[in-house]
Amino acid sequence: MDSVLRTKARFGQRALLLTTAAVPLTGWAVHAIALHKKIAASRCDPLTGLLRRDAYTARARRLLARHDDMAVVMVDADRFKEINDRLGHAAGDTVLASIASRLTAWAGPRAAVGRLGGDEFAVVLELPADRRALRLDQLVRMLHTPVVLDDGRTVDVAASVGAATPDVIGSRDLSALQRAADAALYDGKHSGQAILATAAHASVPSVNGRRAGRPGTAMWGRAA
Repeated sequence: MDSVLRTKARFGQRALLLTTAAVPLTGWAVHAIALHKKIAASRCDPLTGLLRRDAYTARARRLLARHDDMAVVMVDADRFKEINDRLGHAAGDTVLASIASRLTAWAGPRAAVGRLGGDEFAVVLELPADRRALRLDQLVRMLHTPVVLDDGRTVDVAASVGAATPDVIGSRDLSALQRAADAALYDGKHSGQAILATAAHASVPSVNGRRAGRPGTAMWGRAA
């Protein structure tokens, strides 16, 4: 009987030691998870889940430096203010989240997809020359698919798209490519077509890396 009791006691002591040892590990794990969530939140836009500008810029530059056949695609929601004014900001948020979801699905997991602010988005991805037109047309169709709101209402949406590639622009610099893609986007604004930038688009005057005169340009603190 005494040996049984001693065995139980030793087992209880080991269990207590394991439990005690696990407490700081558990606390560390909780802290690590909280820290990871905080870092992720600082990198991602809370509404759309896309990369914020700084995180997008860093990833976009890495992709442009390391891979060939890359493209920078700029996207602007069309008549977004009208949606906000007519249907409310909740509807506007749903539209923005839907655009983000479609961009992510279209671009794939290896791309850099960012929300630059408001209703402006950017994507850097691999886009071989023989598939550019087809893939950009696919994106336009996806972005023009109506959005269904939580209350069941359907909203007609559209977006303007401009793209720029290093082989045409003659540069892998992100700011130069975004500037050209942005200028191409505004050449085709409300046209329902994606416009591929030419070398001439790269020389359009810019402020902070964006086409001069576009709404909100002066608010950009530095080129992206």
